Amino acid sequence: MYVNPTCKVHPAVSLAFTAARSFGLVIACEGRRPVASLLPFRLIETHGKMPRLEFHVARGNPLGQLAEKGGHWLVAIQGHDAYVSPDWYASADQVPTWLYETVHLSGPVRVVSDDHAPAHFEELSAHFESWLEPKPGWAPERVSEPRLAMLMRSIVVVEMTVETIEGNFKLNQHKSDADHVAVATALAQQRDPSAQAIARRMIALRPHLAYGADLATDMNGEQSPARVAVAAEPAMAGS
Repeated sequence: MYVNPTCKVHPAVSLAFTAARSFGLVIACEGRRPVASLLPFRLIETHGKMPRLEFHVARGNPLGQLAEKGGHWLVAIQGHDAYVSPDWYASADQVPTWLYETVHLSGPVRVVSDDHAPAHFEELSAHFESWLEPKPGWAPERVSEPRLAMLMRSIVVVEMTVETIEGNFKLNQHKSDADHVAVATALAQQRDPSAQAIARRMIALRPHLAYGADLATDMNGEQSPARVAVAAEPAMAGS
């Protein structure tokens, strides 16, 4: 992935973003033909070892057969994005652009033993159910044993060792403070929740600027794990 140096994100921030999303486009190649599926996943981080992604596909998914052959795959994790109009800048001679946040992870894959499928399914479900607290978590034992066994036979569990981490948060880091405030203010006023989220990211990058009392109050509400990571990361270029 091409990453402008001003938009490069520290690997630790990229992994925090990955864990907060836990959903991405898994991409492999079969000869010259790309094969891809949008999949939920679980990021596994063990001290002293490379991080891993664990996910599953339907047994009929071509990715399942490709995983048997190994090889290096790419997982693209997309966050918020927003269009920026040239009219929003404080300075002249601007052009349209698009702001966004994305992380690309790549590395070798392998098929995990079928015996691990029930544990994988339970851990992945628990991961996402935890997002719904205080709702009591759903558990696989609520499904009858015959049906659960049938479902486990119908999936292929794949693990990817993360060897390459590329984070790209394009948030107009190279623009002046005046342009930064103007664009963040305009994005915050849009109806699109994604545009509002990008505005929060921009404010977190330069919290010392004068955005206006109302805007600062509105934008400093709840903090997602990804936003906390962005706001706390001092090594992000251009911040």
